[in-house]
Amino acid sequence: MRKLTVARKGRTDSEGRGSASVPGRYTPADFEKKWQVKWEADGIYEAADHVEGKENYFALSMFPYPSGDLHIGHWYAYAPADAHARFKRMQGYNVMNPQGFDSFGLPAENAAIEHGADAREWTYANIDNYRRQFREMGTSYDWSRELVTSDPKYYKWNQYFFLQFYKKGLAYREHGLANWCPKDQTTLANEQVKNGLCERCGTIVVKRALPQWFFAITKYADELLEMDQIDWPEKIKTMQRNWIGRSTGTTVGFDVSDFAPGEKIETFTTRIDTVYGATFVVLAPEHPLVEKLTQPEQQEVVDAYLLQASRATEIERTSTEREKTGVETGAFCTNPLNGERIPVLIGDYVLSTYGTGAVMGVPAHDPRDLVFARKYGLEVRVVVAPPGWDGAELETAWVPPGTQVNSGEFDGMPSEEGMEAIADKIEENGWGKRSVTYHLRDWLISRQRYWGTPIPIIYCDDCGTVPVPERDLPVLLPDHVEFEADGRSPLTKHPDFLNTTCPDCGKPARRETDTLDTFVCSAWYHLRYASPNPGEDPFDAEQVRAWVPVSYYMGGAEHAVMHLLYARFFNKALRDLGYVDFDEPYARFISQGVLISEHAKISKRSNPLTPDPIVKKHGADTLRCYLMFLGPWDQGGGWSDSGINGIRRWLGRVWDVAQREYSALTETGDDGAERSLERASHATTQRVVTDMEAFKFNTSIAALMEYTTELIRAHDAGKVSARSWRAGVDRLLLHAAPLAPHIAEELWQRTGHSGSIHLEPVPEFDESLIATETITLVVQVNGKVRGQVEVPADIDEDGAIAAAKASSNVARHLDGMTEVKLIYVPGRIVNIVVRPT
Repeated sequence: MRKLTVARKGRTDSEGRGSASVPGRYTPADFEKKWQVKWEADGIYEAADHVEGKENYFALSMFPYPSGDLHIGHWYAYAPADAHARFKRMQGYNVMNPQGFDSFGLPAENAAIEHGADAREWTYANIDNYRRQFREMGTSYDWSRELVTSDPKYYKWNQYFFLQFYKKGLAYREHGLANWCPKDQTTLANEQVKNGLCERCGTIVVKRALPQWFFAITKYADELLEMDQIDWPEKIKTMQRNWIGRSTGTTVGFDVSDFAPGEKIETFTTRIDTVYGATFVVLAPEHPLVEKLTQPEQQEVVDAYLLQASRATEIERTSTEREKTGVETGAFCTNPLNGERIPVLIGDYVLSTYGTGAVMGVPAHDPRDLVFARKYGLEVRVVVAPPGWDGAELETAWVPPGTQVNSGEFDGMPSEEGMEAIADKIEENGWGKRSVTYHLRDWLISRQRYWGTPIPIIYCDDCGTVPVPERDLPVLLPDHVEFEADGRSPLTKHPDFLNTTCPDCGKPARRETDTLDTFVCSAWYHLRYASPNPGEDPFDAEQVRAWVPVSYYMGGAEHAVMHLLYARFFNKALRDLGYVDFDEPYARFISQGVLISEHAKISKRSNPLTPDPIVKKHGADTLRCYLMFLGPWDQGGGWSDSGINGIRRWLGRVWDVAQREYSALTETGDDGAERSLERASHATTQRVVTDMEAFKFNTSIAALMEYTTELIRAHDAGKVSARSWRAGVDRLLLHAAPLAPHIAEELWQRTGHSGSIHLEPVPEFDESLIATETITLVVQVNGKVRGQVEVPADIDEDGAIAAAKASSNVARHLDGMTEVKLIYVPGRIVNIVVRPT
């Protein structure tokens, strides 16, 4: 049982009776700014690392990229998250709710190029604007912990962690094909390519050979698949599992030494039981053996095909709706299982980024291979027979298990057993091995841009690749650089930045001009919030231990395979390097839905909606509550310009009801009216507490709307005591405080309290007072409803039947009848079965 507790400290009238001030009109502009200033001046949201008797609670929203203005979509992400943090503080937790700015990235650089602005000045002007708008939102942020990722005091530690990863083999440089955005003139990680387009600007992404820096995230692929210990939405976990894409199978080599001495084509398959049915091998256009295996008579046609393939996106190349194309190299390879020579082709449906970049074609048992084989006249050989197979050609590829045929010594064996036996033979003969592959590729962290963290590497003609000594960090970005029409990073042409000396030999050397992917900044920022002033270390371990893992992380599902995956990897790497002692950075995660306006997502890029005019007209609390009332937060909702008026009217009613005259109310009140208001009060608290805990802001507000109406009715009837009335008003304001913080604070003071409402506890409830004292029973005669009766909630069966029969309308239908059977459904129905006498 939970007992009602409503705070009363600071009352100006000891008995809670009297008259409130004349309410006047609800005008948010009169007081919202006042409270924003006072909250920050009083430091009521600044979190100490330890508060006796309170459990730490780290509420974290994904920090924004500061470009332009906060739009309504931002409000939809941040206002509900702030309401939940406020609620947890009122539940008695020591809450840390920080905010900062993910301030490196392409938009600042593009602004510099397009408008001649300085990237740093443009960014910091936007940050100032975001700070103003966040304060106007009425957020409860601990600004003493603010971080800005483009601050050298922050990105110094990006460079420091890069060096630690480099020492441990987790950071490396490799020459290879990379996703390249021609418009932004930079490389992109696979996760930043959406449907073949640059995630940011929508330009078609092409492949380009470049030396690149990587983080070895694949070393943690199996551990990243382990997600049982984190409380995240299953859809997010599924997205990560699918992106990691673990496949178990067998790697087997097909000899091509007749055409490329000493070489083999390594292929990976999850169906090694079909290897005897391989009648061709297909290489990805980017495969390193393409050049060696292409015969002179095929060179021209192969070159043309490679050019064509380079213009297609990976999505296009792997689309099931796209016709599969290929071209012969003129070379052959040898299947080690049966010694057959089979042709080697190039096909753009094979990707260099998956598996080995080569596939063995088994057209009888793979639909794509079958289409390809029929198009190019290649043999189709059945080696796993379906039940009852008569040896005839198959109409479609047979994919399920079956019986091994045309498989040498394995004929007649069930294919599930054949898979193991064939893999054994391959390993025994050294032709290949059982293996695991992943869709996940190592994290490409190089960016050929200016506005990012400089990679702390120096290139020396004598010493090679040399890490910058830790004592020389941070490697600073130069200010006021010039962008030229060729699109190259200004760092490649900035002599003061580019030219340096080798820390090993002292000779002239060159700095690395690539900068780090901005996802590096956000991979560990939660640790800096926990330890904002660590001195000579990236963070203080004891402070981090006090706050992390994050209690609840809140943000967009679109980051499932980028930021959220990278942060998990980074945490595990830091754990193995001895910096943290926990496995996961975010214990729980919730993703908000998408806010729609005019059938399109509200976003800064395509469909922005500015909050400032709405705040000016209706107030921040109205906008906060309207966004939370649209529907379940995790499902999103549709914006309506007119819909906000209903919330404004409700807050106006709260304004009015809290300041109503109550001196005419009696000291004791009517017992029935007192019980009714008490029951409604406790029921409201139960609903609101349960729903706020579950991020169900819309139903919390609905409950408070109903409670507001209940209070108005109670006051109008004049039968409740002044004490009960004031307790009800207090309860309403306390529950409204996380959702509408300004009006709640203003009314808390106007109704005679001192101290901030946001430091008060959430009201409690007594379940025994919520139970309904009476119930309504439906009474049927021969299954037809003949009446309803009000009875005590604890009535027994005999009492219920007696009450049902006593109903005048029921008695009329029983007159002249003989009772056959009585049916009682407790708390719901009495059915009397009768027949004529």
